[in-house]
Amino acid sequence: MVSIPSLWLPILLSAVAVFFVSFLLHMVLPFHRNDFKKLPDEGGIQDALRKFNIAPGDYMVPCGGGPEAMKDPAFVEKLNKGPVLLLTAMKPGPFNMGGALFQWFLYLLAVGIFVAYVTGRAVDPGAAYREVFRFAGCTAFIAYWFALLQDSIWHKRSWGTTWKNMVDGLIYGLLTGGVFGWLWP
Repeated sequence: MVSIPSLWLPILLSAVAVFFVSFLLHMVLPFHRNDFKKLPDEGGIQDALRKFNIAPGDYMVPCGGGPEAMKDPAFVEKLNKGPVLLLTAMKPGPFNMGGALFQWFLYLLAVGIFVAYVTGRAVDPGAAYREVFRFAGCTAFIAYWFALLQDSIWHKRSWGTTWKNMVDGLIYGLLTGGVFGWLWP
């Protein structure tokens, strides 16, 4: 068994590596540039919604509120008439990239800690690179990959965007497995 504290270096370096590669995938390469579509008359839609002063949060339109309300003929009419939306409203102003990047890095560290835990329980000190890579890479892959499916299943996010994010998750998992295999005690 290998302790989590003894794996601080692969935890940290895998987080840094994934952080850098995610920057390349999202900001440098054109892979994610069409993840979001532009609405027609974007300014008109913003003007129309601005008067409601929508607080940051997640919304559904129409929103039945529960199983019984969803049977109400008025709700069904709104649903059939459309549009049907899932909307995430953010506070006005520039996006806080620094705060988002900090949270992303904390998430990467958390994944690394769980990878260290699982791999440290499954693989002995001095194990071969491939064995460490297999456990660490698979654990990281699960962390970065499987939760993404829910967005397309339940929230109807574009399957194309989800598949691209899942490719990212595979790359992140392979990278994490590689770093852990390389630096395994």
